[in-house]
Amino acid sequence: MKVDLKAAQDAVELITGGWRAQCLYTAVKLGIPDLIEEGKTTNAELAEATGSKEEGIHRLMRLLVAMGVFEGNGTKGYTNTPVSTVLLNTPDSLRDMCLLYGEEFYTAWAHAKESITTVTAGFEIAYGEPLYTYLSHDEDATERFQLAMKAGNLFFDYVPDVIDLHGKTFVDVGGGPGQLTAAILKGVPDARAKLMDRDHVIPVAKENLAAEVGLDRVELFGGDMFKGVPEGGDIYFLCRVLAGWSDEAITGVFENCRKAMKDNDSRLIILERVVVDEDSTVLPALWDLHLLMTNGGRHRSVDKFTTLLDNAGLDVERVADLPVETTAIIAAPR
Repeated sequence: MKVDLKAAQDAVELITGGWRAQCLYTAVKLGIPDLIEEGKTTNAELAEATGSKEEGIHRLMRLLVAMGVFEGNGTKGYTNTPVSTVLLNTPDSLRDMCLLYGEEFYTAWAHAKESITTVTAGFEIAYGEPLYTYLSHDEDATERFQLAMKAGNLFFDYVPDVIDLHGKTFVDVGGGPGQLTAAILKGVPDARAKLMDRDHVIPVAKENLAAEVGLDRVELFGGDMFKGVPEGGDIYFLCRVLAGWSDEAITGVFENCRKAMKDNDSRLIILERVVVDEDSTVLPALWDLHLLMTNGGRHRSVDKFTTLLDNAGLDVERVADLPVETTAIIAAPR
């Protein structure tokens, strides 16, 4: 019987996907997109600038041109494409995401079989400690992690499109360094904010917000969302902070937000990737497994969030789509 050549080709594409990711990581680690932007565009120039052998650069770039990351050739010179442009060492680029995923997270994924069969974080198997413990004592990894998280915030500027924030006070629960808060305050000049996170995060948020939007419209609170949240908000945001916690813990956070709301016109908004079991696209299912690999967490379905919100005295009012397959779940107090 003849082999299904199309199926075999598709299988090979999947099997070699890790190689492609590591080649892209290598180019970013060597700073090749930035070197091309500076005018060092030939194999010889790139090899000299990166301290590499020209043959290695030639073979790497041949593949990356075939993948559409760069254009041109090693003799006349390469140029950046839109793909490599978003990997330049600039604010809001995907460079640090590529570096983090090519190093620590690539190592975590090497333990996928054990992680999936035991539902144990691949990162903890690889490094002998949980991700956040590791980050607490590795400053370089912590910086890359924070910048990678920032790079994933492509939907922040669109949040005001799904909820009216004019003249409102919103509470960014677990707001981290404040990117969501800054994006909303930039987009809605008459909004005010309260940002809450653990005590050691607040100085970072203060510095970032001072540089981005100033501190005249924002209050900062150190604390634990599982114990309580700032009171008196019109809108409470929980943005990408729920995936690593149990259903019971999340319900407790919802209850804390419900108790702290200004009045019955207040709303709780969850900003997360959600999963579906039927007709799923690749990215949400992949991110769900990635959470298992990194911190043992999971993404939930809209139905699951609806149940947990109901347990906390909140009803889902509507669901809205945001860029990069992010979902906004808007809930009202009952």
